[in-house]
Amino acid sequence: MTLEEINRLSSEDVETEFLKCCGSTRWAKQMTEARPFTDADHLLTKADEIWRSLSTDDWLEAFRAHPKIGEKKTATAQSPEAQSWSAQEQSQSQQAAAETKAALAEGNLRYEDRFGFIFIICASGKSAGEILGSLNQRLANNPETELRIAADEQREINQLRLNRLVDSSASK
Repeated sequence: MTLEEINRLSSEDVETEFLKCCGSTRWAKQMTEARPFTDADHLLTKADEIWRSLSTDDWLEAFRAHPKIGEKKTATAQSPEAQSWSAQEQSQSQQAAAETKAALAEGNLRYEDRFGFIFIICASGKSAGEILGSLNQRLANNPETELRIAADEQREINQLRLNRLVDSSASK
């Protein structure tokens, strides 16, 4: 999909496309209202501005649209394209040794018990060991700090997925 196509789509259709990038309905709606985008930098800058302006509830809504690291199922419905992107982003964790996968699963449970939301990390390009290390390190954070870190990880995911959305060769 091109930037021109994003600018021309109906509000309903482009909102659906934006929801593939980020599960926050408020973010997708505000991105839709921010059109037209003059270039990719404008799109990405606006995405960050909108993301940072959202409430904790909006962030948590976006987090629920992700599968836990090492899993494929999300708490909320996910489009086939978003499922594919999640699988690509987590591909290295899927190839991990059984012990690492078990440690990730156990860490996911401890994290969710501690913070009340799933562990969010921009996993693209990270090994399962790196992800597990980050998870264990972040378990020591206080809840406010961790929410901010998770939100910034989601912001990175948004950027990655927006780039995929406007590059049709990368989104297939």
